[in-house]
Amino acid sequence: MTSEFPATHALVVEGGAMRGIFAAGVLDAFMQADHYPYDFTIGVSAGATNLTGYIARQPGRNQRIIRKIATQRDFFNPVRALRGGDLTDVDWLWNHAQQQFPLDVSHLNRDIPLFATVSRVSDGEPRYIRVTADNVNAVMIASCALPFAFRKPVVINDVRYVDGGVSDSIPVRQAWKMGARDITVVLSRPWGYHKSEKPAAETMSVSERLVQSAVNRFFGEDAGIWQTMYDRAADYNRSLEFIENPPEGCRIRVIAPPPEFSVSRLTMNADKLNEGYLMGLDAGHYFLTSTPATHAA
Repeated sequence: MTSEFPATHALVVEGGAMRGIFAAGVLDAFMQADHYPYDFTIGVSAGATNLTGYIARQPGRNQRIIRKIATQRDFFNPVRALRGGDLTDVDWLWNHAQQQFPLDVSHLNRDIPLFATVSRVSDGEPRYIRVTADNVNAVMIASCALPFAFRKPVVINDVRYVDGGVSDSIPVRQAWKMGARDITVVLSRPWGYHKSEKPAAETMSVSERLVQSAVNRFFGEDAGIWQTMYDRAADYNRSLEFIENPPEGCRIRVIAPPPEFSVSRLTMNADKLNEGYLMGLDAGHYFLTSTPATHAA
């Protein structure tokens, strides 16, 4: 363990945009049972925003935001994107959610520490920012700022960041580095899913090189985010390998959607979202009422 984080229990929540409805259900089950045994939490993108509701002890808040606000055209608008605007306006989403369902930020300073994963544009490296009442708005927007989908630059302390999922989609290895030896991971895809990895950069296809050029134009030639974006699948799979084979003395338990989970990153169908939420609620209750083995869903 480290002296800075002398902790043993951690909760890690993956992002995935609308797939976060599953984690919203899991965390509601935790809140209903007053289940707060963690020394710290780490979230990515929608996983980070979900954790704010959990830390603030506001059951139902996350699923209301996803089902009632994230499904509005002000957030997801393909026509706006074709005209050069944002496909997903996370700035509007976060601030409108704060107006409709205010977050009790006082808990962010006195309860379980929450770290949000962001990706630094200059070198593509992940950063794990401690969320406080003072920085929660900026950090949540940064953690959800998917490149190209959200075009406004997000700058915190003179550093530009984008979506944390670009550099560390499942920060379970970071939780271990911070001292956690009993880690609960909430995934947004069914257990067994792996990303298809890309070949070495020197063998990129023409289309991939065009994307690289677009990234360079968008962020600047000196930005290092491209390589991180290109290597994302491999890094994601390394996190899954860590979960499957944790270091000696480390226990990892997984809560994952069932195989029939049908919510995708941009699902807007109310019935599918409600079904996904109920799956998360059931999975959370099952986790609490059983003695789950490693990888149990």
